[in-house]
Order: sequence, then C-alpha cells, then structure tokens
Amino acid sequence: MCQAFAVTTSPTDAATCLIPADRYLLGDAFDEGYPFDAESPQREVELEGFDIDATPVTNAAFRRFVDATAYVTEAETFGDSAVFHLAVAARPEHVRGRFGSAPWWLSVAGADWRHPNGPLSSVDGLDDHPVVHVSWADAQAYAAWAGRALPTEAQWEAAARGGLRGARYAWGDDLTPGGRWMCNIWQGRFPTHNTREDGWLTTSPVGTYPANGFGLVDVAGNVWEWCADRFETVAPASSFGARSLPIVQEERRVTRGGSYLCHESYCNRYRVAARTGNTPDSTMGNCGFRTVSAT
Repeated sequence: MCQAFAVTTSPTDAATCLIPADRYLLGDAFDEGYPFDAESPQREVELEGFDIDATPVTNAAFRRFVDATAYVTEAETFGDSAVFHLAVAARPEHVRGRFGSAPWWLSVAGADWRHPNGPLSSVDGLDDHPVVHVSWADAQAYAAWAGRALPTEAQWEAAARGGLRGARYAWGDDLTPGGRWMCNIWQGRFPTHNTREDGWLTTSPVGTYPANGFGLVDVAGNVWEWCADRFETVAPASSFGARSLPIVQEERRVTRGGSYLCHESYCNRYRVAARTGNTPDSTMGNCGFRTVSAT
C-alpha cells in the first residue's frame, strides 16, 4: 500500500503518494464510456514507480508559485474565462456571452484563478480548494517550477484506481455505498437545479471525501485534471466493416477525473476509466491539475 509523505525537495512541500512499479489494468470494464472517448478495450501497462500529488494543486500552493515567479496565467492574459452560469459573480457587462454547445458556461471578463466565479469573487477562504482557470501551459509552468511534471494518462489512471482492478470508481462499483457521497459531482436536474446533496455547488476543499487505496483524494469529481498526453480517440468503423482506427488529436490534451458538474444525464465521466480532452489554452472554473515526480 502506498504511503503518503512530504516532498521536502519541492518548493510546494505538497503531500504525495508513492505508486509502486507494477503492471496496471486500465480502461472501461463495463462498456459504459462514450464511444468517441475510446475507454475500451481494457489494456495492461507496465509502469515504473513514481510519486503523485495526494490532492489537486490548491489555491494556496498555486499562490506560492505565483508569488515566487510573478507568473501570469493565460486566463489573466486573455482577460476572460469560462464560469458556470449558476456561480457567476459579475456585473452584466462582464459577461461576454455563452458557449453555444454548452450554454451553461459563460465567458466572464475578469474570471481567473484569483477570481474563480468572476471579478466580484475571490479565493479568500479557499486556500484548500483546487486552483481553477488554469490552462495546460499554466499547469506545465507550475510543474516545472516545482521540479515535477504533469502525469501521463496511464500514470493518472493507475494512481486513481488505488490498487483496484477493473472497478467502476476509485472506491468500488457503487456510486454511493451505504448512501454516502464519495465525490463532488452534480445532484438534481442538470444544469438548472443542483440539490447539493453532497454539500457543494462548485469546488470543495481537497480531501473532503475519502482517499483511495493509494492515498489520493479527489480523483473523481471536484475538478478535471490536465495530463501530459495529447488526446487520442478512435475513428468509427465504416459501414463496410473496416476496423476503428486510432486518431491522435494534436490540438487537444487529456483531462481526467470529471468535475463538480458531472451528472449521469449527460457526463458520467467521474468513473475512473473516463477520459476526455480539451484544447491546451482552455481555462474554466472546473479544471485544475496535480503533478508527478519528473523522470
């Protein structure tokens, strides 16, 4: 079993978990994934041992990075970022429009990691929440400063499984064992009414929910997490019987884990095999990251 320990060589002093060298079974055992996401077939990968942050990078940790480097995130440079419509804290003139394919997202001027819901919000009191509104490049910059790296997709899933083989979730096959919520996701009718049975509309403090078998928390829900890899999917088989072919989408990077907006009615990607991708310059209020030891 993995042991959590403090990384004294890292300027973040973040708690991490050691993942042992082994062969890990990855992928969807239940055929529940979206075909385009290419979660199947299951496959074994052999990984060398590595350590991974026990939690997503928090606002407090990201602030230390910014204070040390004067780094400016891409959302701050662009001047706006995506905020969930029920969470917006901004004047009407700050809202620049909706995203057509996902109208529950609003482009909000002044939204960034310091102002997660818009310019009228702040991260005061949210030190232990995951940092959001960070792009893939922002996450890479933080990792380089910390002497670490973004996880590969295989590293992320192997660690997120916590030693379980073929399980649906990081804790087993039942979403709410004994009626207990195990992750921060949406309850109610998406995207208009969240009953907040788990207590949260947006992010929750890291470690609110139980750790997996390797000591990691928040590998399901809360925030999506950037990985190092480009997003690979499959081209559907043709009507003439040709087999599906893998396609590497050069313009997208992998994100894993789902977020506080995931709901079975449209996005059941809080399953441990679930995956998707986004353009590396994308920033939004439900995406963060964690890091691994650099090779």
